[in-house]
Amino acid sequence: MFQRTNIQSKLAQERTKVLRGTSIMDQVQEVFEKDRLRENTILNTLQQLDQEQTNAFDLDLVVSDRIFHESQIKKICIDYRLRFLDSRFFKGDYPQAALDEIKFLENKHHITLEGFKIIAPSKMFVLYKTDDPLLFAPMGNDYFY
Repeated sequence: MFQRTNIQSKLAQERTKVLRGTSIMDQVQEVFEKDRLRENTILNTLQQLDQEQTNAFDLDLVVSDRIFHESQIKKICIDYRLRFLDSRFFKGDYPQAALDEIKFLENKHHITLEGFKIIAPSKMFVLYKTDDPLLFAPMGNDYFY
């Protein structure tokens, strides 16, 4: 009438449930840790000395509206009293959106971006102030993305 319960198999099932739950949580934690390490790598790259790097963008994937020549950038900087300097001189905080965009571009183009430059008010290169700086990655031939 009553079925016998195998306690050992019930214990094994319970253990499997717990192990599955922790392995999923471990995997999620590992993904977050990898993302944090990648952001730290990007921040370190932004603070490094520029060695006149060029980035090998996949030209089929770039948005042409986001490509500017150095002369255009310099003209805007003069007109609006901005600076166009290596990112290592920037003293502000990098917004999360900038880090996310760098990760997106690196994934999309299968490259590691280097040699960043920033357009920002001169005060952003000395003091902390909240204006909207623009971040550029060199493409070569005096063009920046």
